[in-house]
Amino acid sequence: MKAGKINIAIVDDHRIVIDGIKSLLEDHEAFNIVASSTSAIEMLQTMQHTQVDILLTDIMMPEMNGQQLAKAVRKQFPATKILALSMSGQGDIVSEMINDADIAGYVLKNISKEELSGAIIKIAAGGIYFGDQILDELQRFSNMQKQNEEAHLTIREIEIVKLIEKELSNKEIADKLYISERTVETHRKNIFRKTKTNSVIGLVKYAYEHKLI
Repeated sequence: MKAGKINIAIVDDHRIVIDGIKSLLEDHEAFNIVASSTSAIEMLQTMQHTQVDILLTDIMMPEMNGQQLAKAVRKQFPATKILALSMSGQGDIVSEMINDADIAGYVLKNISKEELSGAIIKIAAGGIYFGDQILDELQRFSNMQKQNEEAHLTIREIEIVKLIEKELSNKEIADKLYISERTVETHRKNIFRKTKTNSVIGLVKYAYEHKLI
């Protein structure tokens, strides 16, 4: 940081979102907006010659998404802290960005001006910031992972779950997997027992929630 200012860059594939964020932050005495772009690739090029302390990045972007950008920034510009902003806080995405890109924060785009400013200041000082909704989603994702581990579904069982989701009958599943119809029936019983579901709809819901399909 130079002259006590936090150098901020913003990347989002919607210019109106960038303009909105800039309008929230540009009058803050501690912030200096040094770059903005609707292209993650262009932002990486800009950062080659522009000092960025905090990068605010969207997640869902064409060409290069926020996860890929975060990983690239962490590798090329390790001193830059990353704050992800998104309309969605899917636990698997947040978890991957924490583990693979070491992001410093993640907030939803409905965040208030005060909370966003506070998050940036905290991250710039070496801290981390994750919104309450994001923390809740991370906990939910962690619980789902634990449930998956406790369910101990085999590779074959997961394969059958995917075919059940496609509305294949027991006979069709048996033909596709070259096993007997009776074996499919046994697998189905075990799957329902392990996932604690008692209907196809309940099983499919479980499978989607737990990222099995």
